[in-house]
Amino acid sequence: MTMRRETIIAPSILSADFSRLGEEIEAIDAAGADWIHCDVMDGHFVPNISFGPDVIKAVRPRTAKPFDVHLMIAPVDPYLEAFAKAGADIITVHAEAGPHLDRSLQRIRDLGKRAGATICPATPEAALVPVLDRLDLILVMSVNPGFGGQTFIRAQLDKIRNIRAMIADRPIRLEVDGGVNPEIAGLVAAAGADVIVAGSAVFNGRTPEAYRSNIAAIRAAADAASQA
Repeated sequence: MTMRRETIIAPSILSADFSRLGEEIEAIDAAGADWIHCDVMDGHFVPNISFGPDVIKAVRPRTAKPFDVHLMIAPVDPYLEAFAKAGADIITVHAEAGPHLDRSLQRIRDLGKRAGATICPATPEAALVPVLDRLDLILVMSVNPGFGGQTFIRAQLDKIRNIRAMIADRPIRLEVDGGVNPEIAGLVAAAGADVIVAGSAVFNGRTPEAYRSNIAAIRAAADAASQA
């Protein structure tokens, strides 16, 4: 049996107060976040616009935690270098965003960054089989990308289980993003996820104390389920 790794909690700053983004990042860092999840949206690949590399560069000095940058943009290749230079540690691209996923992943590795691939709810996990050995991270979208605060799509649990089996002994993290709260964190961890993205479930309460409590609840649920 493959040894499970410690759960990573990656709060999504899409749910932060953007008027004080630097302070929010410092607060979730202090509250126990392991990674900082940055949702980049272009208004083209997904129906929303969030922020670009200049914002990531501006807030990069506010924490030493890894920046987990999820690019919901198309085309993606022309922007990989900008996000790498802005301070991304992990760059994740969508399998649906262009015809050359393997090339994109090679480029991310060439830039010295960890490479991730993500698939939307309607995309089968088989899309990732040809690039498994290029990957440091697989991200399963458990909502349709573009907006925070959506409801978890439970059909993705089978996909998570299948991808965990595909990963086998490879050193690939399995991340889930979309509609995660403590209850859902337990379900996805039991299915095989070891990186949990949460936006509104972390930032509810709008105080450092609430952030700490929210992150602890998500982690406890995930750890309990993964060790069951």
